[in-house]
Amino acid sequence: MKRSTSRIISSILLSGVLLTTVTPANAATSTNGTTTAKQTAVSTSNSTNKAAKPSAALHARAQKLANSMLEQYGMSGMQYAIMDHGQIVLSGSAGMNDRKSKQNITSTDMFGIGSTSKMYVTAATMLLADEGKIDIDQPLTTYLPNFSMADERYRTITPRMLMDHSSGFYGSHYGNSIMFNDNSTFNHDTLLEHMKTEKLKANPGAFSVYSNDSFQMLELLVEQVGGMPYTTFIREKFTTPLNLKSTLTPLDEFDRKRLVKAYSSPDSKTPLPVENTNILGTGGLYASAEDMVRFAEVLTGQRTDILSKEATDEMAKPQYRNGIWVAEQSNIFNYGLGWDAMDLSPFDRYGLKAMTKGGDTIVYHSSLITIPGERMSMAVTSAGGSSVFDQAFATTVMLDLLKEKGTISKILPDQSIAKPAKAIAMPAKLKQYAGLYAVTGETFDVAFRNNKLRVPMQMSGLVPEQDYIYAGNGKFRSEDGSATVSFEKQTNGLTYMKMDGYLNLPGLSQSHMVMYIGQKLPVQKLDKSVQHAWSKRNGKTYYNVDEQIQSVFYSAPSILTKTIKLDDSKSYAMATKIVDSNHSVNTLQIPVMNGRDTFDLEFYTKQNKEYVKSTSQSYISEDNIATLPASASSVVTLPADHVATWFNIGKTVGGKKLKVDLPSKGGFVVYTADGQLYYSSINSGNKQVTLPKGGKIVFGASANASFTLKISK
Repeated sequence: MKRSTSRIISSILLSGVLLTTVTPANAATSTNGTTTAKQTAVSTSNSTNKAAKPSAALHARAQKLANSMLEQYGMSGMQYAIMDHGQIVLSGSAGMNDRKSKQNITSTDMFGIGSTSKMYVTAATMLLADEGKIDIDQPLTTYLPNFSMADERYRTITPRMLMDHSSGFYGSHYGNSIMFNDNSTFNHDTLLEHMKTEKLKANPGAFSVYSNDSFQMLELLVEQVGGMPYTTFIREKFTTPLNLKSTLTPLDEFDRKRLVKAYSSPDSKTPLPVENTNILGTGGLYASAEDMVRFAEVLTGQRTDILSKEATDEMAKPQYRNGIWVAEQSNIFNYGLGWDAMDLSPFDRYGLKAMTKGGDTIVYHSSLITIPGERMSMAVTSAGGSSVFDQAFATTVMLDLLKEKGTISKILPDQSIAKPAKAIAMPAKLKQYAGLYAVTGETFDVAFRNNKLRVPMQMSGLVPEQDYIYAGNGKFRSEDGSATVSFEKQTNGLTYMKMDGYLNLPGLSQSHMVMYIGQKLPVQKLDKSVQHAWSKRNGKTYYNVDEQIQSVFYSAPSILTKTIKLDDSKSYAMATKIVDSNHSVNTLQIPVMNGRDTFDLEFYTKQNKEYVKSTSQSYISEDNIATLPASASSVVTLPADHVATWFNIGKTVGGKKLKVDLPSKGGFVVYTADGQLYYSSINSGNKQVTLPKGGKIVFGASANASFTLKISK
């Protein structure tokens, strides 16, 4: 019987470039903050120093589980491999490379691996340190003299801070970075120029919070000091010596048919164009699962001819402890150098130290887990789904193999707790934690009523919005016993809401997660004229005019818009602090995940049209978007300072057919009235399209380019 799956599609910034999750309807969490690894550890006295030879039964279980991932977790294809003591002992795939030809995925086919690419630029940086060309604790400006910011603290940023996510950068410059059929280096080439006008969110080294820009800077560092393009460096230093035939970048020349095809929906027979993630150090590599586990030998000190044991030992240290961090506990996040986690749950329950790195683009996802003490690594790549699901799959299969080897004696049952008792009286002192809290882009109110509070959904719905009741010891537990939250005041003087829980995905392993899910914002009062200026913008949406039409982000339109939302006090906009009528600034300093990719807002007027600038890109107000011409034939010309221009689809053209004559490298995308992708000439080819009533259309090409439009019944 098929499992019913609710496809909750949302874009969140998590462990990779971008995580797009498909959430199963019955995914759940449970939590118990008192269980420790020592209480549940399983003896590892039977560990062996030889490579495993998985049984036929284990091969079959892994394949069955892989097949189920396609049905339950929104994947169109996946690939997996395990290396044990230098030998690939398990390798497989599910789904098809091409649905039309029904071509199966092979072990040499490639996927985009997203932010797992960060391990390669980290290794490249450490290799330069091995060669004595850099010191990872010297200022970055020593090696990138052209790097500067509008914040003098930038002078103290070091390569180490880039690798452990503690640089203090706002987060990510995504603009024109992930493209269909286009390996443009625009984002790479303009990063230093963008940085000149930007500030830091915190003192460098103060805390670790995910930062894509940090790894773009590492890419620039490797090129500057290494004396060659990054793609060449990876080829000469890693892929050629390791004989990795399926590890490439968008700038390599190769047959793009080797890339596993991705699809926009489970029923689509037409593949999406080739996705190029052109921020190479951050998330741009293509690889196979087998190549990834071979490279893991470098990351764990097994290939000292390439990277020294001293370097890999340094990468494996708990760097996150150097700054502010959520209380030390088993977790799915605790940064090393490059690594997302240095003591990954649930392996800690078995007395095993596991490290992981995950990655997500728009269409591709990956996860790499390694257990250095067992010299075992597993990689999973997928089209569709998410790195969270890839990691859970890898964890499940690795535990099965470890049990079969005798390294662990049994698979431990999921941890759970009973439903909480009736709410008990909440101490009056806890009322100090009431108020406005924020995560990137949004705020929420914390109010205590009848010893209860309500917490918004977390991890794109994997943890649902729900009520929590006071259960004693400063903790609030959901009524069904699925999650616990509490409050902490950190050494930076800021107050945080903390969640402690277990992430359960049907059919897969359970993982423990502890994270700050909100930062308390101080009450501020603004001048009435300032509040009035912002109130007029409240609820309005602004549309990006700087993104090339080949950008994959047009397939995820929420990334290309800014909808201004004020809190009830009208003092904060999208979690940024309003400072005057046209400016707001970031105030978030949340370690772990919810404080990443922050931004400021700057409103300005040009030719009587209002725009907002954020993270070096401009967005035009919905009030200034014209209606698509209704005449049978017309010409649309892009402004001199835009690469995209938007139109409303008015009543007179809704339901009619549109044919467009495109300029060179031009295209157009159509959206429904509720903002859903309806048609893309980039994805589908330039065809005649029936316009949806009340929708929007965007044309993109170089500035001043013209489009000829023909409308018919």
